[in-house]
Amino acid sequence: MTAVTTRAVEYSADGLTMIGHLALPAGVDRRPAVLLGPEGTGLSDVERGRADALAERGYVAIAFDLHGGRHLGDPEEMLARCLPLLADPERMREIGHAALAVLRAEARTDSERIAAVGYGTGGAIGLELGRDGVDLRVIGTVNALTTGRPGEAARIRCPVWVGVGSEDPIMPPAQRDAFVDEMQAAGVDWRLVVYGGALHAFHHPPVDHPVVPGVGYHPQHARRAWRDVVALLDECLPVTQ
Repeated sequence: MTAVTTRAVEYSADGLTMIGHLALPAGVDRRPAVLLGPEGTGLSDVERGRADALAERGYVAIAFDLHGGRHLGDPEEMLARCLPLLADPERMREIGHAALAVLRAEARTDSERIAAVGYGTGGAIGLELGRDGVDLRVIGTVNALTTGRPGEAARIRCPVWVGVGSEDPIMPPAQRDAFVDEMQAAGVDWRLVVYGGALHAFHHPPVDHPVVPGVGYHPQHARRAWRDVVALLDECLPVTQ
């Protein structure tokens, strides 16, 4: 584990001024990097903490913004923004590319060794970057079994790992099957982990505002999912000391 430094980074995307969270490991050398996407509510201390934890493991990490520096605790407001976004691959790609450009511009980033890890809407954005042909070492998502436009999954150039709760009503078995069919038809190196008994956003600690139905924290599976993400990065994007 290494000491980290952090700073807020501003950039433009989707007509907004985004405020991401950049975490850097100790040292001055170039390191592999992780683009970290949040749930639909947006960037919070949970994602900032995950970026810091990845930096402690030796990665350059940026937790990117979805809503122009805002965290949308009102479920109706969150859905009013995220549902149109999730239905528009070009908007998702714009948000992802803008954050990726910030990550690549960081002097510590090894721009040829980048992974995308995301949760919910942030994971869907990572998948869209893959479908857009972005050169990534791996894509890992939780709660983001979103399918893309016909044929575009063939552009994915890296392994894809997805995790989902077995009781997630937002990503039900039919959606899982559609995602698997898409990945399989495209010849993607894919893996799916189903966490038994878990709801949507099971990885996210309880919040002090209302949530959409079907959301619930599962501490045991939250720890397991994080270990699975770390193991995925160790396999596909190891840190070279």
